[in-house]
Amino acid sequence: KAMKAMKAMKAMKAMKSGPVMTKTGLADTIATEHDMKRSEVAKILDSLATVGAKEVKSAGKFTIPGLCMIKTRNKPATKAGKRMAFGKEMLVKAKPAKTVVKAFCVGALKKSI
Repeated sequence: KAMKAMKAMKAMKAMKSGPVMTKTGLADTIATEHDMKRSEVAKILDSLATVGAKEVKSAGKFTIPGLCMIKTRNKPATKAGKRMAFGKEMLVKAKPAKTVVKAFCVGALKKSI
């Protein structure tokens, strides 16, 4: 099991290649591609984020075509008690139910990578 974890860590290190694109970098790229000002594109990205947040809150689902789908999921409440974890019996506190936001990449993106 330890070797399996080591292989997974090596694979994750290999995936990290170079810096991640920032919001300004994304806005700059889109602006040059479509002959627009970077500030205009930044405003569009902000409005996309606000519309997405509003839709996820009201409908529970928001899709950016060709990129990802953002969904909410209701996690049920957990009771307090004793549970077996890693071969030991542990005391677990009760936790209330909560809504979790998850993002899934679209099938077209999976196929392209």
